[in-house]
Amino acid sequence: MNTNAQTMLTALGDPTRQAILESLSDGPLAVGELAADLSSSRTISRPAVSQHLKVLKEAGLVIDEQIGTRRLYRVDPEALRLVREHLDHFWERSLSSFQRRVASDTTEKRPRDE
Repeated sequence: MNTNAQTMLTALGDPTRQAILESLSDGPLAVGELAADLSSSRTISRPAVSQHLKVLKEAGLVIDEQIGTRRLYRVDPEALRLVREHLDHFWERSLSSFQRRVASDTTEKRPRDE
């Protein structure tokens, strides 16, 4: 199973997978429950939901568990932590770059002593 944050973000690039993760954030669900939940906003079949879950599982974003005759899927909180850390790092680098740019622009605009 891959736990690379960029792989996870790529998997979340699809709106249906985003909706699935959103649904699963409320708690574990089976494929049929997810399909029913998603059908209110879009038409999606159970096999299509299964394919999207496969991508999310391979990316490490969801975990599945067999309970009786049902397979329940849930969000992996550790995976979301990794994505959050990746985005936080990206954000910090971007803010630092912006601060350097502002400081540079401010220095360039100061009147020179003659």
